[in-house]
Amino acid sequence: MEEIEAKWLDIDPKEIEKRLLKLGAVKKFDAVFRRKVFEFPGWPLNKQGAWLRVRDEGDKVTLGYKRRMGKGEGGIKGDVGMEEIEVEVSDFEKTAQIFYKLGMEDKFYEENRRIDYEIDGVKVDIDFWPLLKPYVELEGERWEWVYNMAAKLELKKDEAKIMPTWEVYKLNGINEGDYEVLTFEKQIKRSVRL
Repeated sequence: MEEIEAKWLDIDPKEIEKRLLKLGAVKKFDAVFRRKVFEFPGWPLNKQGAWLRVRDEGDKVTLGYKRRMGKGEGGIKGDVGMEEIEVEVSDFEKTAQIFYKLGMEDKFYEENRRIDYEIDGVKVDIDFWPLLKPYVELEGERWEWVYNMAAKLELKKDEAKIMPTWEVYKLNGINEGDYEVLTFEKQIKRSVRL
């Protein structure tokens, strides 16, 4: 399934929340997520613009495969989207153990904070990540819905970024892959650069 989403970087979270509430958006949650991203030795998934992750969202745990569509097209321009397959699982640590038994390894452990709203069929997430300024991500079933909501939130279409978070890190001069652990409390770099 294609994931239709765009990000607007370096936003003022309080201002976005104020605009959302004025529009009648419904706040769904404000939570810290933890995730483990897995990879095979040599990182073949990474070379395909893909990853496998287990994410604890507080009220549920999900297992997801994601792959950037249009890899190599720059990611910043064009509505390239993401392929995503996601299922709910019952246990974060036991799911991780399955991947270790298959010969996979931790690519990294990471946390982020997300404030989630919904309005007019669009999911609006205000995301906070270690070492980054906050950004807002809009996700919907159609690009038209995403860009219409962006206009209502006074976000410019030409400033939209169609990219995963690792590319946002890259724009900020940070290689997310350099870190084994990336949380608000600690950032541990890899002993061997991959």
